[in-house]
Order: sequence, then C-alpha cells, then structure tokens
Amino acid sequence: MARKSISQRQKLSFRIEPSQRALKPRNPIAVAAKQRAAGPHRKTNAANRQAKKRDLIRLLLQNNKDE
Repeated sequence: MARKSISQRQKLSFRIEPSQRALKPRNPIAVAAKQRAAGPHRKTNAANRQAKKRDLIRLLLQNNKDE
C-alpha cells in the first residue's frame, strides 16, 4: 500500500515568482483609516429614549418640590 502523506524529506514549498508579487506597496494611511471605528455620529434610539425618560422623571420631581 502506498503512503499518501508526505514524508519528512519531501516538504511542500510554495515559491512566488517575481511576476506574482504585488506591483505596488499598500498605502499604510488608507489601511489605518479603514480600521478606525467610524460609526454614526448621533445617539441611538435607545439612548434618546433613556434621556427622555430621565428628563420626565426630573420634571416630575421638580413639580413635586414646587407643590
């Protein structure tokens, strides 16, 4: 029966020809800009809802103090 695995002396090696290499180096500034967190610049609906709830409780407490 034939051995199907590669023996110790026969290692697979991938050679990259000069024609297969990247022609131009990558732009490090563009990579850094793409990896930066760029999310929405406004509050979420949940944050707005919580803020309104806090404002309502604050108004109710102020009205109770005034009475």
